[in-house]
Amino acid sequence: MKLEDIARLSGVSRSTVSRVVNDDPNVSAQTRQRVLKVIEEHNFAPNLAARSLVTQRTRMLGIYIPYLVGNLFSDPYFPTFIQATTARANEQDYDVMLWLKGNADSMDHLRRRVLDNRMADGLVLASTPRHDGLIQLLLERGKTFILNGRPWEHEDSINYVDTSNVRGAQQAIEHLARLGRRRIATITGRIDLNSGYDRMIGYRRGLEDMGFKLDPRLEVEGDFTEVSGYLGMRKLLPERPDAVFVASDHMAIGTLRALREAGLTVPDDIAIVGFDDMPFATLANPQLTTVRQPVQRLGYLAAEGLIGLLEHTITAPYQVSLPTQLVIRESCGFPA
Repeated sequence: MKLEDIARLSGVSRSTVSRVVNDDPNVSAQTRQRVLKVIEEHNFAPNLAARSLVTQRTRMLGIYIPYLVGNLFSDPYFPTFIQATTARANEQDYDVMLWLKGNADSMDHLRRRVLDNRMADGLVLASTPRHDGLIQLLLERGKTFILNGRPWEHEDSINYVDTSNVRGAQQAIEHLARLGRRRIATITGRIDLNSGYDRMIGYRRGLEDMGFKLDPRLEVEGDFTEVSGYLGMRKLLPERPDAVFVASDHMAIGTLRALREAGLTVPDDIAIVGFDDMPFATLANPQLTTVRQPVQRLGYLAAEGLIGLLEHTITAPYQVSLPTQLVIRESCGFPA
């Protein structure tokens, strides 16, 4: 069934049907009701591409995550974020498309696919590395987007949702120091990601605030994967730390494995604090003390903010930083 058929059955012009389909306010309530009744009776569904030519909108959001599919879904952070973003978008009658890096993709090719695609009204950029050029290209083209994570540049003008990563890491170090730990090491996340960089800064500030000197031998860079947590802990073992702040729960699982292999006990020999509070943190042995960040809330607010910007109900810049919470479990012991 075409617009002309709806118009004939409704007794109105084709242009009036088009205005009803596209929610034009310049249609009387009586006419709108008559047209909608015919549409419902005949299960009419307007073609998305045709409608977008009229409205210049697709009601589609894009999520850009520049990681390989295998890496993405091995860590529950991104599935949790994607699920929350999609759920909020669907509540607002938006659909979501996902851009990931294929095995054969170069980063330039992935960015080009995103830029040349006209289906998405706006974009959510998740965990974008420091030198990813997509942000600058989007700014130059005037595209509407929001970052999951504080931007490296243009912080006063770019839309973003983030967690208080610096403060969360400081809380972890303060807790370990109060427990009497004196050689507190860290396995950082990727330093070219703001989450990894900020948690490293929080670690250093926490040590300084507690009166400790920084020791570069106690810092090892990871990449948020379980393997990097395992390898990072093995590098730290010769330095004999009595505590380790690990910048993600996923890496902390690898850290625990390395310590078991070395015959060390957690928390008696070495205390561990992670970051994220993923569901598996309570399944670890011992249960993982960690800094909780509200991942679902981040995804929800990313979609809500982007839609508000697109529909002009929110004024740019839209910027949110959510607090963290230290969740104390078995892996670092409890204060006396």
